[in-house]
Amino acid sequence: MKRFLAAERALRTAAPHALLDAARSVLAEQYGAEEIELFMADYSLTVLQPVSVLPHTLEPVSVHNTTVGRAFGSQKPHHEERSGGRTRLHLPVSVRGDRLGVLSVTLPEAAAREWESELAEIADVLGHEVLVAERDTDLYLQTRRKDRLTLAAEMQWQLLPGRSCSRPEYDLGAQLEPAYAIFGDNFDWSATADRLTLYVTNGMGEGIEASLLTNLAINALRNARRAGISIADQAALADQAVYAHYRGRCYLSVLMFDFDLVTGHASVVDAGSPQLLRLRSGTVEHVTFDAQLPLGMFEETDYVAQDFHVEPGDRLVFVSDGVHGVASPKGEAYGDTALARAIHSTRLLPAAEVPRAILRELTGHRGEALADDDALVVCLDWRGRPPAA
Repeated sequence: MKRFLAAERALRTAAPHALLDAARSVLAEQYGAEEIELFMADYSLTVLQPVSVLPHTLEPVSVHNTTVGRAFGSQKPHHEERSGGRTRLHLPVSVRGDRLGVLSVTLPEAAAREWESELAEIADVLGHEVLVAERDTDLYLQTRRKDRLTLAAEMQWQLLPGRSCSRPEYDLGAQLEPAYAIFGDNFDWSATADRLTLYVTNGMGEGIEASLLTNLAINALRNARRAGISIADQAALADQAVYAHYRGRCYLSVLMFDFDLVTGHASVVDAGSPQLLRLRSGTVEHVTFDAQLPLGMFEETDYVAQDFHVEPGDRLVFVSDGVHGVASPKGEAYGDTALARAIHSTRLLPAAEVPRAILRELTGHRGEALADDDALVVCLDWRGRPPAA
């Protein structure tokens, strides 16, 4: 415990840009660890980028076929045997289910097994400190990019709550593509003790204009939500904000949910093109709601919430029109049939892995053609409130 407290103190008191240096120093001193490296997942979730400063000494590693990537994907420590009785221990770095990267350390084999749980907790502490440090340094945000982000994509990624989230009642995962040039699609979520609010949005237009529209709408929705009003009134106030600025020239589609974590009942506002598919008891079905006008299309639109119920074991997959409307080289739309097949084929993956896996299948459907629209997938695995002890 003294070792752990010393490591925790070192990370909490380190300068924002010096977290890796602090981790290297304290892990070497307290645990005898060597070759300590921190890898951050890039925006496309295809590689893990090493945190380093010039001159760079490490190459990115693949998420899909490496030992570091295996720890990231499984979210469990992974042991890699080294010569001389030593073990390379790869530890997931995450915060409340939001997967940030992997901390890798080399130790004697016996020490790696003895201290694995302690070191896993230290990796969690490091994850929290990275998120806090991002307020004051660009180092970790720069590390996450393997290519240059467009300005529109920079704005969109900064607007997001994270890419995954986990609580006893649910797991959430989401992904946007093309990750380095996204401009209009977005998602947002927020939870209290008893409620989860989820928005899936699809803004019209391209580039900066689409990103500005989405930024206005999301912040209007957040402002209304934080005022404690109903989901229908959230939509109405955001609609007014978008219309006041654009006067109907631009508007934004949104699918809004307000879940009761205890009962599984939800209020829903369907204002546009994002769609929902549900996997229940092995069957995928397209869930439809009464369509209402997108936000900002007309002045002072009234919105009505509809009732919806989710059951323990349900998987909900939300997609933008950049997914279900994508055409193959022969002109065939991706559509519900292909989506259902993709949802079935990914049913054993955790929620955080599902969006990227579906988007990979979408790329195969599209062929070599470049994407001409954003693509967004959000996956919600519902467990419901565990029974009181």
